[in-house]
Amino acid sequence: MAGHSTDEYLETIYFLAFPIGEYSPNAPGAPTLASRVAEMLGVSRASAGEMLKRLEAEGLIRRGEHKEAILTKPGRARAERVVRKHRIIERLLTDFMGYTAAEAHVHADELGDTFSDDMVERIEEKLGNPDRCPHGWPVDPAFEQKENSELAPLGELAPGTSAEIVRLAEHDGELLHYFYDEGLVPGTKIEVREPANGKFTVELDGSERKLDEKAAAGLFVRPG
Repeated sequence: MAGHSTDEYLETIYFLAFPIGEYSPNAPGAPTLASRVAEMLGVSRASAGEMLKRLEAEGLIRRGEHKEAILTKPGRARAERVVRKHRIIERLLTDFMGYTAAEAHVHADELGDTFSDDMVERIEEKLGNPDRCPHGWPVDPAFEQKENSELAPLGELAPGTSAEIVRLAEHDGELLHYFYDEGLVPGTKIEVREPANGKFTVELDGSERKLDEKAAAGLFVRPG
């Protein structure tokens, strides 16, 4: 399936099923169709459709009224294990092996199937049970869902709003590198300014940064 594993598909469906920011459907309640999965994984719609049929046959998803992919209970449990594993591996790569946060995301994708669940548990313990991945996403998917209601994409904030960056969009490597190059990292305090030249403008450490719509949608912040 174009080199993507079952776990990678389940991880993608998880992000589409529990939306925030870059993972938001085109409209509230919009279905997770093969085309959305294909777009995120960079595969053809036909390839995504074939894998979704396989996942359905294995009881990991069911198809809804509009052919949307809905995680079953075992499918969701497996998807959450995959998400958690990815975030712990990222912390291993940054905290122990010296990779940058942007590099860690790419390598964690490559290494995901290498580590067993037991290995991940041991890694997590050795790392001191980190709460978040390097990009600010909670290691615990249940806490992630709880926290979603507290956050908003930067692009939705009104001028004059102060906020703290909490999470960075991960699934665009070029965008992720841009965030780190510009100092737009988790924990950073910003203030939204009036748009300039069609771009979002924020004040950071006494200087201004101008962001396009894509970047503004990929910074998840806590207003206030």
